Amino acid sequence: MNRHDAERITTEYLKPIFGFALKRCKNHQDAEDLCQEIVLRVFRTLLTKDDIDDLGKYIWTVAHNSLSNYYRDSANSMVGISIDEYSDVITDPDAEFDIEDKRESFHRLQHEIAYLSKLQRRIVIAYYFENLKQSDIAKELGVPIGTVKWHLFEAKKELKRGMNTMRKSSELKFNPIKFHSIGLNGSIGTKSLDEFFRSPLSQNICYCVRNSAKTVAEIADDLGVSPVYVETEAEFLEKYGFLKAHGDKYIVNFIISEPTAELLKMQDDMYKRAAELFANELYDELVCGGILDDPDILCSQTDDPISLKVSPKADRNFILWALIPFIAAFSGEKLMDERITFSDVATVRPDGAYNICHASVVPDDIVLPEDYVYMRNWCGPMWNSGDDLMMWQIDSEWSDRAPISERNITEEQQKTITLYDFEDDHPLSANEYAWLAERGYIKTNGDIDGHFKSAWQIVVLANTEIKNKLLSIGDRIKEKYKADFDALKAPYTRAALESVPHHLKKVREFELQFVFHAEGWFLLHCITTLLNNGKLSKPTEGQRKALMTIIAPK
Repeated sequence: MNRHDAERITTEYLKPIFGFALKRCKNHQDAEDLCQEIVLRVFRTLLTKDDIDDLGKYIWTVAHNSLSNYYRDSANSMVGISIDEYSDVITDPDAEFDIEDKRESFHRLQHEIAYLSKLQRRIVIAYYFENLKQSDIAKELGVPIGTVKWHLFEAKKELKRGMNTMRKSSELKFNPIKFHSIGLNGSIGTKSLDEFFRSPLSQNICYCVRNSAKTVAEIADDLGVSPVYVETEAEFLEKYGFLKAHGDKYIVNFIISEPTAELLKMQDDMYKRAAELFANELYDELVCGGILDDPDILCSQTDDPISLKVSPKADRNFILWALIPFIAAFSGEKLMDERITFSDVATVRPDGAYNICHASVVPDDIVLPEDYVYMRNWCGPMWNSGDDLMMWQIDSEWSDRAPISERNITEEQQKTITLYDFEDDHPLSANEYAWLAERGYIKTNGDIDGHFKSAWQIVVLANTEIKNKLLSIGDRIKEKYKADFDALKAPYTRAALESVPHHLKKVREFELQFVFHAEGWFLLHCITTLLNNGKLSKPTEGQRKALMTIIAPK
């Protein structure tokens, strides 16, 4: 088309186009800018094309597209309008509305769009805000066009329902919880628990669905946040097994305990009474029975530099710090109720982890007795095995090792077992000795290429015979007090099972099997009981790195 005809046509439509823009823009300046954009796009196209069949339809199509861009790009646009009103605005050039009057409705609509499913949300945005044809949307999403039409119809109904609903947030909106502790039973994968519960959002999503399954929209309502954020986080947690999906709802897949002061007092009293029976008698038998002098209990720990000639024998107190929790954990296994196995309740996670996760939420205002035993910096018991040996270890407030988050326990234990086994026949390299010394597992003296001596600072049980002798002492004591232990455990078991939701009771039953066995609280109380009555002494600063660490036969 020649320039003269193009100018004539654009001049003819200039006034209607400006009226179209003026009705839809928030101020006169924006209307002028939009009108100029429309006219310029039309004029440029007319200069290059002569085959436009319906000139009016084409011009208003350009106007509608430009208006869509205006709403999308304007900082104050799309703060909410009913989807039907917006549909009318972009399809009817004579439709009128006052954007200032519609600001609140705009905000409500934007809020409600976030509550649509991921697929519906994408279709609504593509159709109404990106001005895509339904056929193009269907092609992009790989679905039939009928599916797109159905979702648009359903989305309109859902948006209208949401616009007319007063959503109610729970207390979590203004008073979110924070996990007091997070731990696991089993093997850790390539991701730490901190990566899954790195934010208040992930913790509160799990807490919100601890007792009953909820949709993303229901979780979002409880937390007072956009469902878009909940949706992404819930999918991530579900992928790694911390949430379970039931249709369009999620429920937590690990125990989040909310202990009351009464339950914590009951637990503390139970362990104190059991530890007084078991730990005191175990200590007396170990000290008075002469077994601590058995040459098959090896440990050369010393706070002084080691000699090049003879390795010293560690003091009894240091050896007892390792033996007492070790015996408490492994003895009496024949007395355990093991109807539920680890595989019955553990979760296999995509990062290679195979474990049972647990967390606790403790109110800030909870009041406990002054003598309540707290679990501070406690981790364990942890153990790993080689072909013939195992390394067993506890981290606690009395040990002095790098935080768990800064080291790979599995790799450290495997390497230590390997180096210990290898050193029986061959000296280690300078780097290997340095690695062990840095962790407090070994001390050295002399030059590795000349006169040289190494001394292991951890407790080593040289053979199966000495291991079984030690465990048999614990077996006899647990058998002796079995009736007392059962009586102490019964009321606590009932209360503990009542405190967890039905779908996680089996997990809790599995954990309760280890009460008075390889469970951290019992081992902690055994140590604390002996510290309080003066039988055990606190470790020296030089002993803290290697404390409560044993290498023993499998």
